[in-house]
Amino acid sequence: MTVSVRARRLIAGAASAGLMAGASVLGVSATANAATAPSAVASTVTGDRDHRSDRWDRHERHDRNDRCTWVKGHWGKQWVKGHWEWKWQQGSWHQGYRDHHGNWHDGWWGKGHWGKQWVPGHYVSHWVPGEWKCHHKW
Repeated sequence: MTVSVRARRLIAGAASAGLMAGASVLGVSATANAATAPSAVASTVTGDRDHRSDRWDRHERHDRNDRCTWVKGHWGKQWVKGHWEWKWQQGSWHQGYRDHHGNWHDGWWGKGHWGKQWVPGHYVSHWVPGEWKCHHKW
């Protein structure tokens, strides 16, 4: 059942030689065919369509600029409703004091902490980049 490598190469070479010979025969017949009927070739070339749908054929040619308009970038405003935000509460200065024994304690800065703070509704400005707005005009 096993065919040697030499036999496989011999069969592959013969098959490729036969394919090349067949292709050359077909090529010769194709050129002879084209030489005898030039009018058939010309009719197929001129009758070729542009692969557009019937909708495009019913109307004159439209390109992208007819259907689309460029909208420049601009600053837009958007309403943000009121919400709670975490905000850093700065540390505050605690005054020095004298305790009930008469000893003086120096003042100190508190470390600060995160705390919730209510932010009422407001407008936020944001940049809207330019874009093509396409509309079907026809």
